[in-house]
Amino acid sequence: MSQDFKYANLIAPCGMNCGLCIGHLREKKPCGGCFKIDDEHKPKVCRSCIIVNCELLAETESGFCYDCEKFPCARLKNLDKRYRSKYGMSMLENLAHIKMHGLESFLKNEEERWKCRECGAGLSVHRDFCLSCKAEIH
Repeated sequence: MSQDFKYANLIAPCGMNCGLCIGHLREKKPCGGCFKIDDEHKPKVCRSCIIVNCELLAETESGFCYDCEKFPCARLKNLDKRYRSKYGMSMLENLAHIKMHGLESFLKNEEERWKCRECGAGLSVHRDFCLSCKAEIH
């Protein structure tokens, strides 16, 4: 996969794009994402994530939850439900896109989907405004 994509190496096993997380986008001590194991700036809740630390995930060929024998597990369903209702994003839809169309296609889609229409900056899934120009996200 080309490393030209903004979110390359930031897609978590659950389908979360860590590049959209406010923890990753903050100016002071940004989190490096789920795959950066020794990241001292990673929130405690992320360090102890049941999904990232799942022993069944280690057995998958792709490294994504969609390859797991228990997919979708209760933890992933709960996470998906919370993100759908609070942030308008679905981990299960993200995983389906990756499985059907590949990671490169997903990354291209994410770059367009999460770009501010006013200034072109990347958006955070956790905010309803652009962090750069403060424009409201519709």
